[in-house]
Amino acid sequence: MLGYLFPGQGTVRVGMGAWLRRRPVARAVLEEVDELLTRPISALCARGPLDRLVATEHAQIAVTACNLAALAVLAEEGYEPGVVAGHSVGELTALHAAGVLGRAEVVGLVETRSRLMSQVGVTGGMRAVMGLPVERVEELAALAGTSDEPLVVGLENAPGHVVVSGSLKALDRLTELAADASKIMSLAVGNAFHSPLMASAVPGWAEAVRAAPMRPPRVPVVPNVTGRPTTDLELIRDSLIAQLTGRVRWTETVAVVDGLALAVEVGDSKVLAGLSRRTGARCLSMADPGTLRRLARESAA
Repeated sequence: MLGYLFPGQGTVRVGMGAWLRRRPVARAVLEEVDELLTRPISALCARGPLDRLVATEHAQIAVTACNLAALAVLAEEGYEPGVVAGHSVGELTALHAAGVLGRAEVVGLVETRSRLMSQVGVTGGMRAVMGLPVERVEELAALAGTSDEPLVVGLENAPGHVVVSGSLKALDRLTELAADASKIMSLAVGNAFHSPLMASAVPGWAEAVRAAPMRPPRVPVVPNVTGRPTTDLELIRDSLIAQLTGRVRWTETVAVVDGLALAVEVGDSKVLAGLSRRTGARCLSMADPGTLRRLARESAA
């Protein structure tokens, strides 16, 4: 059984999608996404500039376009997932892979999500804290944050790779407190995603998610905010709404998928495959030219 993992906006780069455009089925999906968008994304993916591509309103749809195209390649080769998950905005493509959302609905929701998140006033940021267990990072975030300047764990990416999200002042305080961290890095993101500072975007996002036509999943979905597989459509919908301010429990997600299936990162990225290796889990990447051959060998074995 295969588990499909879909990357999020932190994986964008100029030139992304080049290998996908060489596959007719994937190129057709990329062209379809361009037609669905208010502003086509393919040219920006191919040529940049990077400072525009990494902006939230472009990055989220760029990675989604590549995720959808890579999924089409796997489908053309005859592969279907047995379980799915997506990192942050990647969860929307995971819902398409599970049969919950149509492709047009995914593109529309990602456009809405990125617009709402971009409209939130910039009052915060995100930093990766390396070399500390999540429990220690939670303690530091609680010490550094206040009710007016919140700071939370936004992403549990892998053991020793935790991202905090919140007020800029609280981030500075945590950086001073975390002397035992091996490294702390600011992330190139537009705001404090997956934190209480995104609360003003939730009403509009909830309205869009509840209005979107959804079907019961064909396979289990592992929502970011629970880290547990489910086929409960209402839980999937509620989790997608909660994800905007909630924690991405990716370490738990990888463990669940690894226990059920061979994981494949579906998109133009090797980031999730790298995070999986940090947990000891195996994960192939569609960005690796040899992945389809490996899958064929696995299927024949």
